[in-house]
Amino acid sequence: MEISKTLFSALLLFCSLNINAQNNSKYVNTFIGTDGTGHTFPGPSLPFGMVQPGPDNNIAGWNHTSGYQYKDTLLLGFSQTRFSGTGIGEMGNILLLPFNEKKLKFKNSYFKNTEKATVGYYSLTKKDDIKVELTCSERVAFHKYKYPNKTAKLLLDFQHGFQFLNDSLVLESDIKIENATTISGYCKTKGWVTKKYFFTIHFQTPFVASKELPKEKKQNAPKFMLDFNLPKNKVLQIKIALSSVSVAGAKQNLKSEIPHWNFEKVKQNAEKVWNNYLNRIDIEAPQKQKEIFYTSLYHLLLQPSNIADVDGNYRGADDKIALAPNKEYYSTLSIWDIYRGAFPLLQIMAPEKIDGIINTMLLHHKAAGFLPIWTAWGQDNYCMIGNHAIPMILSAYNNGFDGFDKEEALKAMIETSTKSHINSDWELYNQYGYYPFDKLDNEAVSRTLESGFDDYCVAKMAEILNDKTNQAEFQKRANYYKNLFDTETKLFRGKDTNGNWRTPFDPLTATSPMNNPGDYTEANAWQYFWTPAQYDIDGMKNLLGGKKEFTKKLNDFFTIESLNPNKFLGQEAMIGQYAHGNEPSHHIVYLYAYSETPKIGQKYIHKIINEFHNNTPDGMIGNDDCGQMSAWYILSTLGFYPVNPTNSEFVLGAPQVKKATLHLKSNKTFIIEASNFSSENVYQENPKLNNALLSKPFISYSEIMTGGTLNFQMTNK
Repeated sequence: MEISKTLFSALLLFCSLNINAQNNSKYVNTFIGTDGTGHTFPGPSLPFGMVQPGPDNNIAGWNHTSGYQYKDTLLLGFSQTRFSGTGIGEMGNILLLPFNEKKLKFKNSYFKNTEKATVGYYSLTKKDDIKVELTCSERVAFHKYKYPNKTAKLLLDFQHGFQFLNDSLVLESDIKIENATTISGYCKTKGWVTKKYFFTIHFQTPFVASKELPKEKKQNAPKFMLDFNLPKNKVLQIKIALSSVSVAGAKQNLKSEIPHWNFEKVKQNAEKVWNNYLNRIDIEAPQKQKEIFYTSLYHLLLQPSNIADVDGNYRGADDKIALAPNKEYYSTLSIWDIYRGAFPLLQIMAPEKIDGIINTMLLHHKAAGFLPIWTAWGQDNYCMIGNHAIPMILSAYNNGFDGFDKEEALKAMIETSTKSHINSDWELYNQYGYYPFDKLDNEAVSRTLESGFDDYCVAKMAEILNDKTNQAEFQKRANYYKNLFDTETKLFRGKDTNGNWRTPFDPLTATSPMNNPGDYTEANAWQYFWTPAQYDIDGMKNLLGGKKEFTKKLNDFFTIESLNPNKFLGQEAMIGQYAHGNEPSHHIVYLYAYSETPKIGQKYIHKIINEFHNNTPDGMIGNDDCGQMSAWYILSTLGFYPVNPTNSEFVLGAPQVKKATLHLKSNKTFIIEASNFSSENVYQENPKLNNALLSKPFISYSEIMTGGTLNFQMTNK
């Protein structure tokens, strides 16, 4: 069968909706975000799929973290896995390069005007006239090469991989040529994480000769040169199945998902699966806006990746094999990014995935002793700060997801927040009530502020489960952010173990561990000031002196310009100090809903939507970060965003389309109408839910999922 049981269940959830007759996949432009800093890729993948076959232009550098950059025409070949929109490269396993030259050139090239991509499909023609086509199922990549003559060569490279800090090594491998149509084995690699992947490669046409090439320095894996005598159609077809568990698992994945050689059938199935998800939202908008919107939805749904085999087996964080509940074990969890907007949006658009994601986190806790931070191929790379699996668990529970053990979840949240590990020093944090900068190399302020949000979440979960002791303890910790508030600058500022402020203090210069070490994470003091407002807006207002000062602070934030802005890691798409290119700023514009001038926020939302997003390869300013940038665009287009992603509230902004219809589970619909919307009428007033005037600046998750109509009256005033 072509559809796995997991995907089949997802289809069944929405099968009562007559939405598959639509074809919103036609609006997806997979090249959006592939130029500049978006770091997306154009190759095929399925929603939440294990494989992402596609072209690689380079294996190293900031511009090539997905292996691809739109401007390039150099071609290393086609690897099978990658991440979408990340700031660091990983994966890029098993490179194939078809060629038609007497002398092999590892850096080939291709005709840019032949490059084409749709959901589940990618193609180009190389300059030696070989046409390459790619498609896939969840766990199997399918390659199709048409050569200009019947003599064909293929490079098969197991040393290939995207570099992390100029280092990507194959530590060990065991690869066997089983026969002239099958090569199988495994590699253990060291990059952003140390991981094992198993594979089986099947050729439709047997190779007639194979030669092992010399190994590169420190690479404990081979390269092969294969020769083929092709049939009359001059086509070579190849299937590559992966597994984190075993070669047997990879073979079972291949047998279950693509037991045939019908490339077109796999391609059509991929489009069908994508339409099941993309058709869950309909918007009335111009072509350009639809392209940006549905491509954003596409990017949102690329991950996290289910890395369990079709039988449910997976390799955990402890390198042990186990059976996953419901055959789901998710990785590519860019948690620091996606907890903010992407995960709340997934709870609306793909609710069937949420329990599986939470159970994955709890399984990771059992294996590692703490909840995951940023996982790749099931292993933690410890990237970014905080422990934001904690708010994701609370968010899911508050929104009614109950397919996980809530007592076990609270235990995991508490242990993650009390037992120090590579990402947290709780003894230091509790001793001072903040992270002192003279004991922590960098990011001391950001770590304190983000830990406060996690502490708030533990307190809330403890309150739900009537654990009064932990509720009180973590509520106290949730207020630690106030210990770093400087009444003179009215910003959160680094403090040492003696209680002295960091001096000199430059609130406008962004700091980052890798570029400019300091107290903040890829941001400056102004951008991180608003972090506690995710959960304690009233506390922030009190620090500043009331609602009027809160409003003034927001206005200053969006108008103060940097004299010498540090242009790295998210300091892009600036409005004053608002940096749309990085996640710490994403909720801030919605804080205007709690100010004296909410319509100023609506003005900025319209500006961000129209100036910082486009339907071009460079149309994404800042890393997409596994769908978070895309999620902000989708939610803001619909008219709301979760300032606090755990309390079930979506704060109202201003919709950017005349009408949107969300097709929800159980045959329900939620309609968003923007009466009189135009390029001039971008401010909303008198919002009504089911004809009842809203007295609050937000709607709840349950109100959305129950179905109904949210109406905004749009004006230019």
